[in-house]
Amino acid sequence: MASGAGAIGAAALLLVIAPLGAVVLHAGGLSLSAADLAALRFTLLQSVLSALLSVALAVPVARALARRRFPGRGLLITLMGAPFLLPVIVAVLGLLAVFGRAGLLNDLLAAAGLGRLSIYGLQGVLLAHVFLNLPLATRMILQGWQSIPAERFRLAESLSFRPGDIARHIERPMLAKVLPGALATVFAICLTSFAVALTLGGGPRATTLELAIYQAVRFEFNLGHAAGLALVQAGFGGAAALLAWRLAQGTGFGAGMDRALPLRPPGGWHRLADAAVLLLAGAFLLLPLLALAVRGVPGLSDLPASVWPAAGRSVAVALISTAVVVPAALSLALASARGAGRWIELAAVLPLALSGLVLGTGLFLLVQPVLPPTRLALPVTVLVNALMTLPFAFRLILPEAQVLVQDYGRLAASLDLRGWPALRYLVLPRLARPLGFSAGVASALSMGDLGVIALFADRQEATLPLMVQHLTAAYRTQAAAGAALLLVGLSFALFWAFDAGGRRAAA
Repeated sequence: MASGAGAIGAAALLLVIAPLGAVVLHAGGLSLSAADLAALRFTLLQSVLSALLSVALAVPVARALARRRFPGRGLLITLMGAPFLLPVIVAVLGLLAVFGRAGLLNDLLAAAGLGRLSIYGLQGVLLAHVFLNLPLATRMILQGWQSIPAERFRLAESLSFRPGDIARHIERPMLAKVLPGALATVFAICLTSFAVALTLGGGPRATTLELAIYQAVRFEFNLGHAAGLALVQAGFGGAAALLAWRLAQGTGFGAGMDRALPLRPPGGWHRLADAAVLLLAGAFLLLPLLALAVRGVPGLSDLPASVWPAAGRSVAVALISTAVVVPAALSLALASARGAGRWIELAAVLPLALSGLVLGTGLFLLVQPVLPPTRLALPVTVLVNALMTLPFAFRLILPEAQVLVQDYGRLAASLDLRGWPALRYLVLPRLARPLGFSAGVASALSMGDLGVIALFADRQEATLPLMVQHLTAAYRTQAAAGAALLLVGLSFALFWAFDAGGRRAAA
């Protein structure tokens, strides 16, 4: 198992380093034009603003969830994880259904005699990023609140602390430790905004580095220029990922007795404010999805015949990449839990430092002298999807793998239980739940990818997300909504099937 994990870790490092090396070799003198510098400035601007907005709005939502108990609270918290699995192109179409020129909001403004708002440009990119990252930031900050021992709040009650005192002595110190990591994480995610910028950018003034890379490859076929841009993107992405990892830390309040002590949250206007925050956040997350469903159901009858082969290709890509990444993540997690070395963990999380489009650009540069890249569109998509989902699958499996090794490692060694028998009778039964969940996450993320496939594929090899983008660009909005609804259904069906299978196997 250790030698297998070493081989998998080495392969993962090679598959990241080799494309990055190709990018470095082709980058040449790394001269950036005025348009490139404008794309860099816009990339950094929208990432900073998106991170600030997402985290600032997440604080009151997390606070309301932490101190209120109400029917449906668990469902709302679960909802906070849905946008992470939602294909980006689908999220964008949902936002267009509500905030677009022909969307619900503009229809209401027109009925009131007011002017229509435009979603395209910086404001649209920010709106999409807040929609996608507000739930993630909320979950991260909520974990900070939940890590504060209940005894601290009980002590505050006994001292007659007012809400302002609790905020000053308990909540603000926690936020000072949690918010930097949340900001850096959202910033790193927003740097890779290809699908958002492609759909909502609205012109050259709203071009990101990833969109400029795509244009340099697909329209200009200037591979040296694309490599230079990819190198810049990799530098900023790697720095942001490293910053997010370094800033992630605990709250520092120490341990409690893990007792669910009954607390009295503040009433009056605080209760009303918390209710308003939760209602607005829930509406902001649900309305685009409901609007997309309303528009998508009629669009299902208007789908072109090419959508169904594209859907089949997407499912095949998702299943194959999942079949690759889950065993690899399991092997690396078990090796890390047994103390195989920090380099194993580095190999598992290193793909986070690069975006899928940067990896795709490097692979394009490696393949192009030998074969037409379009002939390898689907295999390269599978490979990049497996690499990009490896860090998530590894992180989901690792905690349970550490518990498994701690609880059963010595017993298995005393029984000389290793290899396939250990996998069959010990590892798979004990890790069925995280394995199923990680497979569901990996398959859903792979279904929604619109990075590498847009770089490599032509219309004959298009996957469902690329087909949705083509229909949107052709202004076939109803058909695009129908295809997006189909994409959502398939993504969540794969997630549910794997996750439910893991839970049944663990029962």
